[in-house]
Amino acid sequence: MSPEDLAALLEARHADPFGVLGPHPDGAGAWRLRAFLPGAQAVCAVAAAGVPALAELRCLHPDGVFEGRLATLPPGGYRLRVSWPGAPETLIDDPYRFGPVLGELDAWLLAEGTHLRPAEALGAAPCEHGGRTGTRFAVWAPNAARVSVVGDFNHWDGRRHPMRLRRECGVWEIFLPDVGEGARYKYEIRAADGRVLPHKADPVALRAELRPATASVVSVLPPRLPPDEARGRANARGAPMSIYEVHPGSWRRPAGEPAGFLDWDALADALVPYAADLGFTHLELLPVNEHPFDGSWGYQPTGLFAPSARFGDPDGLRRFIACSHAAGLGVLLDWVPGHFPADAHGLAEFDGTRLYEHADPREGVHRDWHTLIYNFGRTEVRNFLIGNALHWLERFGADGLRVDAVASMLYRDYSRPPGEWLPNAHGGRENLEAIDFLKRLNAVLGAERPQAVTIAEESTAFPGVSRPVHLGGLGFHYKWNMGWMNDTLSYIGRDPVHRVHHHHQLTFGLMYAFSENFVLPISHDEVVHGKGSLLGRMPGDRWQRLANLRAYLGFLFGHPGKKLLFMGCEFGQEREWNHDGELDWGLLADPAHAGVQQLVRDLNRLHRALPALHELDCEPAGFEWVDHTDAPASVIAFLRRAREGPPVLVVCNFTPVVRRGYRIGVPAPGAWRERLNTDSRHYGGSDVGAPWGVLDAQPQPAHGRPWSLAMDLPPLAVVFLEHAP
Repeated sequence: MSPEDLAALLEARHADPFGVLGPHPDGAGAWRLRAFLPGAQAVCAVAAAGVPALAELRCLHPDGVFEGRLATLPPGGYRLRVSWPGAPETLIDDPYRFGPVLGELDAWLLAEGTHLRPAEALGAAPCEHGGRTGTRFAVWAPNAARVSVVGDFNHWDGRRHPMRLRRECGVWEIFLPDVGEGARYKYEIRAADGRVLPHKADPVALRAELRPATASVVSVLPPRLPPDEARGRANARGAPMSIYEVHPGSWRRPAGEPAGFLDWDALADALVPYAADLGFTHLELLPVNEHPFDGSWGYQPTGLFAPSARFGDPDGLRRFIACSHAAGLGVLLDWVPGHFPADAHGLAEFDGTRLYEHADPREGVHRDWHTLIYNFGRTEVRNFLIGNALHWLERFGADGLRVDAVASMLYRDYSRPPGEWLPNAHGGRENLEAIDFLKRLNAVLGAERPQAVTIAEESTAFPGVSRPVHLGGLGFHYKWNMGWMNDTLSYIGRDPVHRVHHHHQLTFGLMYAFSENFVLPISHDEVVHGKGSLLGRMPGDRWQRLANLRAYLGFLFGHPGKKLLFMGCEFGQEREWNHDGELDWGLLADPAHAGVQQLVRDLNRLHRALPALHELDCEPAGFEWVDHTDAPASVIAFLRRAREGPPVLVVCNFTPVVRRGYRIGVPAPGAWRERLNTDSRHYGGSDVGAPWGVLDAQPQPAHGRPWSLAMDLPPLAVVFLEHAP
């Protein structure tokens, strides 16, 4: 060994450890064997079974460098018998006798940025290699001078297991015999400028330690789950979709453990039957991938492939999703490709360079969140993210992904003043690389997992968010309707006496309701940061506040668009959401709050039972105004239609005034049967409504129609009537 090689090994800066360690032909038909075992006293090479001894290795350096000569390599390989000062001898496999673990096709696809399943090639995977069981480690760090895997198995010593660089794809790899599932590990990386970086967690780790610890944990890659045709039908555009959005850490807390978390099995036992009983069709979970800070709610992830250890082992999430499917519930996962935190153990400057993020802070830093922005123009980064999205759908059986903060990805000047952003290649503000990434993401997921859906949280007028890629759109199935949400929450928060001047906030959403496939989101963002709870926004005395809430929920379920309701809104949570505690379940002892919950249960059941309320949510043929002009009375009325079957009339009165004999035009004669009235006594209302629940259309024109109903409109309420000739 040259003095330069010896010094580089001892100083943990050797770029090619496999070039000097392990067995190498000596040119005379024998083999030169070298090992670096810091702290070892003596080393002997023995046959794989432990005997016979093949060669004593002489000490080249007292820090643990040994060398010997083997006449031949035994067919079963060799092992090293190591003597340690004051400790028993150990028999170990030499990692440097094993060949590469990354296949040529994997290396090609990783380099090309087209490996759809990077977790099959990267990360830490228990396996058999060269006749021995252990774990293969592989990590992308193309600009590093040296990468070592460190962990419990080598005293977190970066000198002991430096890795092999696969230059064709920038991946460092090694196989460590006898390291198995459950082992904790990280990567020690020496940058090209000589810096040894803080130990990095594995970007493709399948499991992580519970915070505040940050190590990755060796775990078996879950098998791919076969496509589920039933779930595909449940996710179809014409199917009912009512989403219960949940932060798993604060829906409930374990009894007597206010700082603890329910694990996935406990959530399956409690949350799944609760949401199913209330009639929701889908659960949407705030990000469940690993994240260091509870207060980020998961939106600053460091472990994109690892379900958070807060809720137990990764298989627990698979069981939770399977349990949800058995109960008829789909599961949507919040997914965050728009930014990542700058924690030292994460992706930031991963190999000493800005590998995952942009180098220029005008492109690579989010001012709002103090986080970093992925370099969507880099093929390997796009591949990492798209492979991760597919991972959750294929390996865990998720029904879809809600993609966070899409607007921040689409525009280079998002939340940036002039002069602090870089235009695109054409001088514009659109982020062309991010747009291409989103299109490819949706195209790949559509081809590989066609029964799943993607939903964009997108707050601008960017065109074609939910239009197919082949028609020039971004390819999402749905887009959150943030404009509708902002307008209607502003309206319902006003004193009814002032609503006459803001009637357009109720109706404007129908001007663009079918320009995209919309989800109507009453999400976690509307009940935090001083906004108060949904009930807390409502004006008036206690009765009026609850009536306003019930009316708003009725309007939500009557309006075209898929529905989303954040946890606690379904029973009128009084306080603003607090992620450090659980919901105020004690409120359900109050009949008024139990009535709101019963209303949501009945709205969900009605939504599922009547095709007119869901089948044409995203098509103009499913909606028809009856009257949107009665601003003085704050009354609106509209029809919902299905392809076949009776229409449903929805009438909304947003004042606390009972309007006797109010005439509403209808398109057909016969009976119109009340299906739901948010003012019913069953929900805590005053029970004003149609006598016996049925109204007969009279041949008296109104609202441009030859027939009409004379209704007693209940105060602060929404009424649903189904045509029943």
